[in-house]
Amino acid sequence: MKKYNIEPYDDNQSKYNFEKEDAYLRAKKKLDKLVGFYWHLAVYVVINIFLIVLISSNTEQGLWHFGTWATPLFWGIGLLFHFLGVFGPNFMFGKNWEEKKIKEFMDKDKEEYQRFQ
Repeated sequence: MKKYNIEPYDDNQSKYNFEKEDAYLRAKKKLDKLVGFYWHLAVYVVINIFLIVLISSNTEQGLWHFGTWATPLFWGIGLLFHFLGVFGPNFMFGKNWEEKKIKEFMDKDKEEYQRFQ
């Protein structure tokens, strides 16, 4: 049983078969990681809503007791590391973020300068 279908990339006459197959498998692996993260996030939300409601309704301390929030807190830390593993530490700013922002500011200044002439 084959886990991945590479028929769209299967071209026996091309010398780049291996590269196409490799590119497809890398993309599929990234997709599998992304799907795994979204499932982890969905399970985190559902289970923690259930636990918060259950714990807060069955204890005298109510909603604002540390025990109510311990599981979401520590599991959330694990979820954050899973997020960083899937999207990478450069998710927010990216590799070329500074260059893009400098270009954006320069373009904006140029536009304002031209508008006032």
